[in-house]
Amino acid sequence: MRTPDTLAISEDSFLGGALHVLQPRTGYRAGMDAVLLGASVSATTGQRVLDVGCGVGTASLCLARRIGDVSVTGLELQPALHELATQNAVNNGLDQRVTFVRGDVSRKGGVLPARSFDHVISNPPYIAETSGRRSGSQHADLSKRESEVTLAEWIEAMLYWVKERGHITIIHRADRLHEIIEALTPRIGGLRVCPVWPKPGREANRVVVQGRREAKAGLSLLPGITVRDQDDRVTPEMERIQRYGHGLDF
Repeated sequence: MRTPDTLAISEDSFLGGALHVLQPRTGYRAGMDAVLLGASVSATTGQRVLDVGCGVGTASLCLARRIGDVSVTGLELQPALHELATQNAVNNGLDQRVTFVRGDVSRKGGVLPARSFDHVISNPPYIAETSGRRSGSQHADLSKRESEVTLAEWIEAMLYWVKERGHITIIHRADRLHEIIEALTPRIGGLRVCPVWPKPGREANRVVVQGRREAKAGLSLLPGITVRDQDDRVTPEMERIQRYGHGLDF
């Protein structure tokens, strides 16, 4: 399969070289957030996972590389990113377990059947439509900025696709945690919030939020994970996830 003519493409390694990903050289690029999202899912043999707004498929492929015998579907709106995701699955020998569907989150039932996934995960667009400056890159703005679909509507789609007693996992900006909790409650319970600290003494800039449909337990705030130490070295916990493909301990 050719790479899209309109994008300059780089090939980047993840999980210590166990995964190689083609992605646009400029604009929005997959990185730590996608790796953490893939590491956050505790899927088991035979389960089905949906990655909503999967981009070039990094989180889906990280998850599939870490856990064998699970089926992963990625949903992506942009044709060029969908094409790259499909190529990435083939290049990494994961296309038998990881497939990518092109579709619009707002169409829900017109894209994928309701209540058909054990886990639904996402790294939604971070920027509200009315906030911040546009990047000048259409694909980057679609990936990072809410346009036709708000964060609440994005989460509503995730709720539509997750099975009863299934799990939802989201990584997002820490300053939008209140919106995520509001959108998930009361249908998702047993919420666990894992802050992501860039360095000791810094405010968390990301959160991983996970919960289970119809669970009755309340919210737990976890100790979180620190990405780098005071000397700007990757912490051992982050190194285990980023380089060796371990899961994030929830």
